[in-house]
Amino acid sequence: MKAMNILGIIIITILVILIILLIASMINHKNQLRKEAKEYQPPGSMVEVNKKIMHVYAEGEGDITLLFMAGHGTSNPTLDFKPLWMKMTDKFRIAVVERSGYGWSETSNSPRDIDTILEETRKALELSGEKGPYVLFPHSMSGLEAIYWAQKYPEEVKAIIGLDPVTPETIDVIPEPHKLQLYLMYFISRIGLSRFMPEAEVGENLPLMKSNELSENDKNQYLAGFYKSAFTKDMLSEVNYLKNNAETVAENEIPTNTPMFFFISDDQEVSAFGWKEALTGYLSKINIGEYMHLDTGHYVHYDKSDTIAGGAKAFLEELK
Repeated sequence: MKAMNILGIIIITILVILIILLIASMINHKNQLRKEAKEYQPPGSMVEVNKKIMHVYAEGEGDITLLFMAGHGTSNPTLDFKPLWMKMTDKFRIAVVERSGYGWSETSNSPRDIDTILEETRKALELSGEKGPYVLFPHSMSGLEAIYWAQKYPEEVKAIIGLDPVTPETIDVIPEPHKLQLYLMYFISRIGLSRFMPEAEVGENLPLMKSNELSENDKNQYLAGFYKSAFTKDMLSEVNYLKNNAETVAENEIPTNTPMFFFISDDQEVSAFGWKEALTGYLSKINIGEYMHLDTGHYVHYDKSDTIAGGAKAFLEELK
């Protein structure tokens, strides 16, 4: 009995220490977030949509605006796309809308169905003074939003330049995310444990931290954005709505008259499930549908930004 009592005391002591450490991590995280919010101000326009603030970044001049749309879980879309958009501002105006729960945007109380997401995007652009028509540059999951946009408001979409984009068909060929793992990552992020990640692990999760395309100040902001907006509740909600959103897009007619150019990765994690075949199959139904395979991972705009910028400019020149 004495041994059992000692074991119980040890377990309780360990649990108390863990709770204290977690509380300390959370307090430190909140203090750091306040400091980082003061140090790294949003570079674009802050607009109120559905009673929450959204961030829209824009620069450059041109009759057509290139709109960059982040994939799921991108903690700082404005800087995430910078290696690509910085190569496009010589001929075009560029804009990045950070969805609710992404980058400098606040988390939302609205559902993450595709109609709500699209209307929030359009409203944020309107309030920030941006006007179409747009050439949409969706990465990954936002491919669904881009296609839906072309279905509902074809006059607003001049073309879609997909960056390894999700289409309704690809939902059936990619592995379903492990929700328990996602919720664990959400907990780790919200409580600030991600701040204690080893430098090597940070580099693995944020490869742009090693990029020559971002300045040191950019990298500091990028890291602060990761601590603030990695695995927010909106990102979790988007996963729950993913299949329903894909079904909504699939129920509408394919926007065959919207020109599309997809840059498709050779990422082995998704290629084995028929990713490339699904994307090229979708493009075969588009009147003007082209694609390019890239020997790189799913974030094609990281180390293939030169190739994508050149290919996109040539494609858009052909559309004139």
